Amino acid sequence: MHKVQDDRRPTGAKIPLIFTRTEAGSEPVREWLKGLPEAERQAIGKDLLRAQWWWPVGMPLCRPLGSGLWESRTNLPMKRTARVLLCLYREHLVALHGFIKKTRTTPDEDLALARKRKKELEQ
Repeated sequence: MHKVQDDRRPTGAKIPLIFTRTEAGSEPVREWLKGLPEAERQAIGKDLLRAQWWWPVGMPLCRPLGSGLWESRTNLPMKRTARVLLCLYREHLVALHGFIKKTRTTPDEDLALARKRKKELEQ
C-alpha cells in the first residue's frame, strides 16, 4: 500500500472513476476486482481513490505508459502486485484493465487489451 504524506491535501474536485463496459454490457475490471479477496479489493480501491483525488499522480502510485495510458500500482499482501490500467476520458478516469502482475515489465497482451478498450471508448 502506498502512503501519502499527511501534510499534503487534495486540491480541486475528485475525478470520477468509471469502469469500461463491453458491448455485451459486462465490466471486466469490476468483475476482476470482485473475484479478489476483500483485503486486496480494499487496497486497490484505496489507491484508485487516491488517484481520483490527486490526479495527475506520479510515482509510486501511477506510472505513465504512453499514448494516454496510466498504470495504477498497488502492493498486495502475500507479495503480490496489482495493476489497473487507466485513461482519462471526458474528465473521468476509466479503468480499462486489471491484473496481478507476475513479471517485472507489464505484459504486452495486457497493454494491448487496455489500448484496444481505450480505442473502443474513443470511437
